[in-house]
Amino acid sequence: MTGVPSSRVLAASLATVAAAGIVAGALLETGLPAPFSQWLFIAVCLTVPAIGWLIAARRPDNVYGWLLLAAAGCLGSGAFGTALLLRETVHGPLAGVAAVLASLFTVFYGLSWVFIPLLFPDGRLPSRRWRAGAWIAGTAITAHWAGVLLSPDELYSIFPAGNPIGLSGTAGLVVAGVGGLGQVVTFLVALAVLVSLIRRRRRSDAAGRRRLRWMIAGAVGTLGGFVLMGFSDPLSHNPGLWGGGLIALASLPAVIAAAVFRHNLLDVRVGIRGSRLFLVFDLRPTVDELLTELGPALEEAEPAEQLGRLAGAVRAGLETRWAAVALADGTRVVAGREDGPAVLTVPAGLGHIACGPRTAGRFTTEDRRLLGALAVPIGLAIQSAGLAARLVNAEEAERRRIERNIHDGVQQQLVALIAGLELARATGGGPDGLALLREQARQTLTDLRELAAGIHPSVLSQGGLVEAVEERCSRLPVTTTVAADAELRARRFPDEIEGALYFTVSEATANALKHAAASRIEVRLTHAGGRLQVVVADDGKGFDPAATGRGGLGPLADRMTALGGGLELAGGPGEGTRLRAWVPVPA
Repeated sequence: MTGVPSSRVLAASLATVAAAGIVAGALLETGLPAPFSQWLFIAVCLTVPAIGWLIAARRPDNVYGWLLLAAAGCLGSGAFGTALLLRETVHGPLAGVAAVLASLFTVFYGLSWVFIPLLFPDGRLPSRRWRAGAWIAGTAITAHWAGVLLSPDELYSIFPAGNPIGLSGTAGLVVAGVGGLGQVVTFLVALAVLVSLIRRRRRSDAAGRRRLRWMIAGAVGTLGGFVLMGFSDPLSHNPGLWGGGLIALASLPAVIAAAVFRHNLLDVRVGIRGSRLFLVFDLRPTVDELLTELGPALEEAEPAEQLGRLAGAVRAGLETRWAAVALADGTRVVAGREDGPAVLTVPAGLGHIACGPRTAGRFTTEDRRLLGALAVPIGLAIQSAGLAARLVNAEEAERRRIERNIHDGVQQQLVALIAGLELARATGGGPDGLALLREQARQTLTDLRELAAGIHPSVLSQGGLVEAVEERCSRLPVTTTVAADAELRARRFPDEIEGALYFTVSEATANALKHAAASRIEVRLTHAGGRLQVVVADDGKGFDPAATGRGGLGPLADRMTALGGGLELAGGPGEGTRLRAWVPVPA
């Protein structure tokens, strides 16, 4: 059973014991070959542990499944104990055990009359006012059971051969009276439950009314069947007794099955799967199933579209009226129609997931676990969406910077150069004027090369990362040393990796000159442990980490994150600054 939840093992064990008692009791009573009526009795009774197992195994947090299994256990024990008492060979202590088992029929009756309809469908009391009623019903069921168990011989029909542990005399009459009073009170509480179901149905919405009408029909059938049995001779096999028992036993399992499968109650469905026609019991999809189904669509979608599809997955998985994924900046992606406040909110990375009310029932512990598990991939999608937005903004800012530099720098120089050439042609400029124009052209060419180097330096494409970093640092006005592993000089990496690390070095050294007033800069390039790493350290005035962010390094840090790496800043006032950036690369 390794890897199987303990709740499923317990549910399967309880259902198996109950089913074994039902089958064994029925076959012991009639022997083999059993008549058709006995096989029909077995089939009807087995629906109780079957439905109880289905709900308890797949929704262990819902009390209703365990309640059905408890009722099934009492039914199986009663059937097996009664069958043992009918055998003339059972005597002594075994007969006492059989009497205890047979008496559990009364507990099954009480649960079927009161608690199974009362706690439908989520295992909770319909209101606090029913707490007293539940205690009264529990006490009455216990009294009924004790009265039956200790009643005098042959007083109750479940002991046709006499009660082997029954009391006699006054004590017997007292316990019989207590048992009878408990039975009457239990039946009266059952009638109150039926009235409560009818009132609840009137106050419910359309979906609630459809579900409750099934349970009302089941409660009427159960109580009516027991009443029919009460007017029949218990020692005979007349149609009234047999039909009443069948109605009493079949009504509740039938209506619960109808409510569960027809209205997707408790998230249990029946459908047809595969190329063959067969029934399957299923629940809402698990996290793995949702992500497996969404995987191909998420891979092809943009980050914002990913959030929309994940919000739809949350709505479908939890069957809510709407679900929304919210980013830290307030952006919301909503699946469904958002009509009211959120009922459940769970953090997800830098944002959160908000859910409206469920289409049926209330949120359970299982719902919260499912949403908590979905919060992990949704948090990653939120982070990706935020990163994509920052990268787009950074690219737009870079484009505008290049546009501004061209407009304010090279373009103005070219305009001035053209004007000078026009003037020289008109005036026949002398050698001094031509020399000045030639110097202007050279300066413009230099500025163009600097601008191109800022976009993507040619030395990076031709010589690689180490050579480009050395060339960039050789033009700095302070002492700068570059150290690199020997194997890095002969090795090339993808353009996006080399570009990200080169511009990180360029920005870090520029910051050291502009803001840190550094007199010495050290750059170190290493490749180890599957990481290509660069460290830039200076002896400048440092910074206060609490008051200073990453400034212009923010877009570069986003580029590192997009490549699967990272960027860190360390230092303090008077301690200089140390920047470390890395990206994963093959060894």
